Amino acid sequence: MTTRQKLISLKTILRNESKRIFRVWTQTLVPPVMSNTLYFVIFGGIVGSQVSNMNGFKYMEYIFPGIAMMGIITSSFMHSVSSFFFSKFQKTIEEIVVSPTPYYIVLLGYMLGGVIRGMLIGSIITLIGLFFTDISVHSYLLMFIMAFLTSSLFSLIGITNAVYAKNFDGISIIPNFVITPLTYLGGVFYSISLLPTFWQYVSKFNPVLYMIDGFRYSVLGKSDINITLTMLFLFILVFTFFALNVYLFKSGRGFKV
Repeated sequence: MTTRQKLISLKTILRNESKRIFRVWTQTLVPPVMSNTLYFVIFGGIVGSQVSNMNGFKYMEYIFPGIAMMGIITSSFMHSVSSFFFSKFQKTIEEIVVSPTPYYIVLLGYMLGGVIRGMLIGSIITLIGLFFTDISVHSYLLMFIMAFLTSSLFSLIGITNAVYAKNFDGISIIPNFVITPLTYLGGVFYSISLLPTFWQYVSKFNPVLYMIDGFRYSVLGKSDINITLTMLFLFILVFTFFALNVYLFKSGRGFKV
């Protein structure tokens, strides 16, 4: 395929993924926005009123980036895992992979679909959060990079999950038993500096901690973990899962339900 043909293929997949977001907006946009708004009300408003500060910031300011990142993680994952699995279930993915379109273009299209949904949800949550607290963003560029890398990573993880899933129950195992616990233990509502030394060490094995902490640094300018290490870690994870999914596409593993 020529470069122009590859771009047309990518644009077609991405357009289809984008239309899906807005076609069923009551499922893709409303629930995550409502649930994360409740976090602002309950944890930020009610619990936060009883907490004087967290690492020198008002409690609402501190949890603001974590709640936004939580929405990005969940939404990007759920978009790609559900979209790709439905393509498997309806047999449409088989038509795509036997076409001349390179596997990495197909993968990139599905991944960017998840990125769009994740960053859209993150943007909406950020706007809602401004009604609860005033935020002066430390670095808009870093904020975008962290959101893009994180949504890319969880979109790719969602595709991997969809490839291996044998039924609809299979696409709910990772979010329920892996992503949700890691997110809540990733420092959304607290700083790991408050934990005993042993649990601080254990927490650093949680990959979600780096994403939330890096995003918090882009907003507040303060973090518990070195931002350079966070960026390097994210780049490695994105590259690893992209390469893994390309391999799965080439092997044809899990493409039939």
